[in-house]
Amino acid sequence: MKTITVSEARLLDKKAREVYGLSTSVLMENAGRAVAEEIIKLKRRKIAIFCGKGNNGGDGFVAARHLFAKGIRSDIFLVGKMSDVKGEARLNLDILLKLKHRILEIDAKNVKLLKKNIRRYDLIVDAIFGVGFKGSLSSVFVDLIESINSAGAYILSIDVPSGLNPDTVNTLSACVKADTTVTFVAVKRPMVEGNSPEYCGEIIVSDLGFPF
Repeated sequence: MKTITVSEARLLDKKAREVYGLSTSVLMENAGRAVAEEIIKLKRRKIAIFCGKGNNGGDGFVAARHLFAKGIRSDIFLVGKMSDVKGEARLNLDILLKLKHRILEIDAKNVKLLKKNIRRYDLIVDAIFGVGFKGSLSSVFVDLIESINSAGAYILSIDVPSGLNPDTVNTLSACVKADTTVTFVAVKRPMVEGNSPEYCGEIIVSDLGFPF
């Protein structure tokens, strides 16, 4: 299995933009479409997509739109405020809003209530953090990740499971335990070292529209 470091992944992303002329919008579109295709293969219809405020969340928004285009409606949860979503992720959030797709903001007040309802889903998509995440997890994210893991649903993570430190083989204070992880271009080395495979599940590598 070909693996790359997270630093190498970031350089490839930069090369795609600066050398090949592929914008972040195009890369996000390709990533989200690839995720939607994998979701469709799972043939599950009670779907929750949990999105962060960054580009990983943007991938989730794109995936939700492609599912919607196929007649598959998902419940979308944004961990944070819509006003904090910027750049290409915001562009894709706005498209969903124009399509009248309901999006629920998750905060410290309602994350506890989510635990009572999350078991209604048979597929949960983790689009909270990607390899760009740095820092520690707030209590909101810890509570949410614990709810996701205890929901009894099939879990698909985008890029890396949220809570897996992208620069080491360690997890943070909580980590999504995925059944499948859809990553892009190549497997990131921390995903296959230490106990990381327990959290990544089956790893599916999707291209982003340019050769590796």
